[in-house]
Amino acid sequence: MYTTLREHLFPGDGKEAAAILICTRTPGSALKLLSKELILVPYEECTVRQPHTITWPGAYLEKAIDEALPQSRSIILVHSHPGGLFQFSGVDDESDSGTMVSLFQGVEAIHGSAIMTPDGAMRARVYHGGGSPEDIAMVTVPGDDIHYWFPDSSEQQTVLAFTSGMTTTIGHLTAAVIGVSGTGSIVAEQLTRLGFGRLILIDHDQVEHKNLNRILNSTQKDAKDSRAKVDVFADAIEQIRGSKIAQAINKTVFSREAVVAVADADVIFCCVDSHQGRLICDLMASSFLVPLFDVGVTIPTRLSSKGVRQIHDVQGRIDYVRPGGSTLFDRSVYTAQSLSAEELRNTDPKAHSEQVKQGYISGIPEEAPSVITLNMRAASACVNEFIARAFPFREDPNHSYARSKFSLSGCYEEYEAESALPKSENPALAQGAQEPLLGLPPLGAV
Repeated sequence: MYTTLREHLFPGDGKEAAAILICTRTPGSALKLLSKELILVPYEECTVRQPHTITWPGAYLEKAIDEALPQSRSIILVHSHPGGLFQFSGVDDESDSGTMVSLFQGVEAIHGSAIMTPDGAMRARVYHGGGSPEDIAMVTVPGDDIHYWFPDSSEQQTVLAFTSGMTTTIGHLTAAVIGVSGTGSIVAEQLTRLGFGRLILIDHDQVEHKNLNRILNSTQKDAKDSRAKVDVFADAIEQIRGSKIAQAINKTVFSREAVVAVADADVIFCCVDSHQGRLICDLMASSFLVPLFDVGVTIPTRLSSKGVRQIHDVQGRIDYVRPGGSTLFDRSVYTAQSLSAEELRNTDPKAHSEQVKQGYISGIPEEAPSVITLNMRAASACVNEFIARAFPFREDPNHSYARSKFSLSGCYEEYEAESALPKSENPALAQGAQEPLLGLPPLGAV
């Protein structure tokens, strides 16, 4: 949608062009608009098209109102600034004063306008009723590269990775870490020290003695007191960064509270070991248009010719899922069969022993695997994948790295491009606050 919009707004003739975005909203109290539909205003139907002004038929406003009205969606009027001005001009203000009245009369919702400059940067503002405009704090496009634009600067693309400028940009962002255990605690530690403005931690489990060897910041006392993993890590974040950075949610991600919280995030890090958990993260990424980074590790074993159990490989996998691209389901990270099998195990009295067999080391009932080094390697690769997307530094385009795998046994890494992965139609895209959330009845409003 962004690519189509940019191509339309800059046809190469140096004149302004216009389009309309129909947007849904995320659940929760924060104002976050999600582009759901795009209406292009044909060049030949504009009565005026000049380098600094444009006038187009009211019929397209009526069309937008008709599209937005059934579900009270927001309408954002977009036009180009071919000269590169990253501000709303006096002409823009005057135009909005008339058109916003028509929009509010047609649809009771929050409406606004946006501009785009030739480098693709966008700036947006909204109107609440008939009041003054309010800047949208950030416009983001999570494609192969993840773009962020703020009202005070269009130069995000010049920020170098691993610099203080990157820290400043990251300070505007909220990350959700789903699963704060072996891999997730390491991911959360890195995000904390990178300077994310907010961290949403989601995990329903408590600290036990058996996992002290791989959960950062956990202690003997935490295990003795059976403290929630998210509370332990939130306390650590407060010691490192101060208060009001961490939001701890001691519930499964398959809960309405968790899903509503994640809707506020700008990036999701999926560090769970369950298929259902990955399903929910997949649906949240699509429904709320949030980039998703999924990390997994495994140590498959095999029997030797003498019947001795041996390590077959030591593996890690990182998948980057961009909204509108190939999903974790498309990539068979989880399947309908794996979801059914997992549900069966969870309801079977022998589920615990079976889950242990399906843990880090296949075929070995190991409850306290010594895997922190493997987890560190995978977690670092996962967070570096985010940095590479938001602050590109690789020699090759990010498109080539939709999935990466490494083998510590074989000492190799391999990558798959977005174009090489299967992709199906995704009806969940930009569903936002539509009930039931994520299309799942158990997550519906009470």
